[in-house]
Amino acid sequence: MPPSHNSDITAELSDKILAAAISKSDTLGLRINIAIVDAGTNLKAFRRIDETWIGSIDIPCEKSGTARFCDMPTGTLGELSQPGGTLYNIENSNGGLISFPGGLPITNDKEAVIGAIGVSRASVEDNHAVASADLDAAIGIQN
Repeated sequence: MPPSHNSDITAELSDKILAAAISKSDTLGLRINIAIVDAGTNLKAFRRIDETWIGSIDIPCEKSGTARFCDMPTGTLGELSQPGGTLYNIENSNGGLISFPGGLPITNDKEAVIGAIGVSRASVEDNHAVASADLDAAIGIQN
C-alpha cells in the first residue's frame, strides 16, 4: 500500500517547498541546486538553477538523503562526526554521507519525518538559510 499523506511528503508539498527555495535563492542572488526526497530517500523534486556547477548536482541529493537517513540537520551531523565525537566516521556509512550544513529533515504536523531537503553551491550559511526558509514555508502550508 502506498504511504499515507501523513507519512510521506506529497508531490504538491514538495513542489511548494521547491518554489519557496527558488524564491529565497533569488532573493539572496544565489545560483544553487535544490533536492527534496521523500521519507524513503527517493528523489521527489529537483532544481538546478541556471549557471550552477554541474559538479554540484549530486551534493544536494546526498545532503537531503543524509538528513533523512539520520533525521537531523547535516550540520548537526557534522558537529557530532568530528574526531572524538559520538558519531566520528559516520560519514563513511550508507555509501557516504554529507556532514556539512545544507540538508534538513522535513516533518509533518505530528513531527514525523516525511522527507528532507538539500541545498548546495552557495556558502554553507546560505545553503542552510535557503533550506530553512523552505521548511518554514512547509510548516505554514501543512498547518
